[in-house]
Amino acid sequence: MYVKRYYSLWMTMRWSRRSLLYGLLYSAAIIVVYEVTHLPFALPWQPISVIGIAVALFLSFKNNSSYDRTWEARKIWGRIINESRTFATAILTMPGHGVSAEWKKTTIHRHLAWLLALKHTMRKARTWEHDEAIEKLVFTPTFRQECQDGMEPEIAPYLSAEEFSQLQKYTNIPSQILKNQSRAIEQLFHRGHLSDYKHVRLHALIGNLYELQGMTERLKNFPFPRQYASTGLWIMYIFCALIPFGLLDVFEQSRALHYWLTLPFSTLIIWLYFLVDRIGDYSENPFERAYNDVPISAIARTIEIDLREMLDEETIPGPYPVENGFLL
Repeated sequence: MYVKRYYSLWMTMRWSRRSLLYGLLYSAAIIVVYEVTHLPFALPWQPISVIGIAVALFLSFKNNSSYDRTWEARKIWGRIINESRTFATAILTMPGHGVSAEWKKTTIHRHLAWLLALKHTMRKARTWEHDEAIEKLVFTPTFRQECQDGMEPEIAPYLSAEEFSQLQKYTNIPSQILKNQSRAIEQLFHRGHLSDYKHVRLHALIGNLYELQGMTERLKNFPFPRQYASTGLWIMYIFCALIPFGLLDVFEQSRALHYWLTLPFSTLIIWLYFLVDRIGDYSENPFERAYNDVPISAIARTIEIDLREMLDEETIPGPYPVENGFLL
């Protein structure tokens, strides 16, 4: 997530430079052929503009839907913050008789292991995502290192060696960690160290965590419908391919300037449409470890700091750094 007030113009153009370059080369090629051959293949602008309106409406729908996915992801992780603090408080305020400080610490640490495991699960690539190489994350070296190291170095310190070893055989590690939490609470209850109310309350909190995990997995594992993404892309290609032909007709009133005007305006319109499409395209998948994702690494680190401060621990990691304007 970019946290400065605006992207600079250079950063925006650098991010969308391919569509700008291809639009320039395509428009130039059409103009050169038009000038060399003198064939009257200019097209009236009115029908092309109708197609442009349809494309704009489709892009508006796509971008609104993509933004909804990103905003929903942020709300889910906001709830994870609240539920984590509530769960930790519920554990720490349990009566001292029968519930040792070590048990409370182990339980909260297990919750942090769940949180970090969920974070890394959300970062795993899917076939429909922009699975760019980690080495290309040049602006965020700390985040790049986190992706290279993977899940194990982060969750291992919060679990016993035995529990960590047992988790390795499962495909959905966060779910198994929550199952272990439920089992530990159930054992405490059967030993008579937990009241009925507290027993029900803690299981309800774990149920909320399961619900939030399922919600974030839904966004991760169900893509923006491909028929909408694909149809919008192809009709935009058709529209952009027609733009130079229409502008040749518009600017042909001035034989001296019409190609000088057609070239920049064609390039600009093509670039703008592809830029808007690219914004929506990168908003579809809010956890794909790209520069415009929901900053779940920073959110997880915030929770980690809060809960470890509740435990009065001394060696607490610092907040996730903002690197070159990005927080991931």
